[in-house]
Amino acid sequence: MLNLSLSLIHLQLAVILQQLHWNIIAMEANRGQNGIQLLLAAEQEAQHIVNAARNAKMARLKQAKEEADKEIAEFRAHMEAEFQRKLAESSGDSGANVKRLEHETEEKINLLKTEAARISQDVVRMLLRHVTTVKN
Repeated sequence: MLNLSLSLIHLQLAVILQQLHWNIIAMEANRGQNGIQLLLAAEQEAQHIVNAARNAKMARLKQAKEEADKEIAEFRAHMEAEFQRKLAESSGDSGANVKRLEHETEEKINLLKTEAARISQDVVRMLLRHVTTVKN
């Protein structure tokens, strides 16, 4: 029952649409050249709308590119500042490292001098013994 009433409504709508279509065709035939002029005017208006949309899109793309360039420049400046800061820190530490290494080297030299002084008598005795001993 429901399907039958829906089919009937659908058929009635189709008939109404067909009648509207024929009425429009009849009105356009009466207008003659005016209908063609209306179509041309509508086509021109549509072209203006498309051009305006294209121009708006291009403007937005240009704006987006400018914003991206600005963000890139800010990021690059931030990274450069960070690099310079780290470079300054490591350069400052370089002086401290040089002083630390000089101190360590001085300590090792003193240790070697002390050790050499301690065993120098034994080395001299061993060398004299080997030089003065004759083997057959």
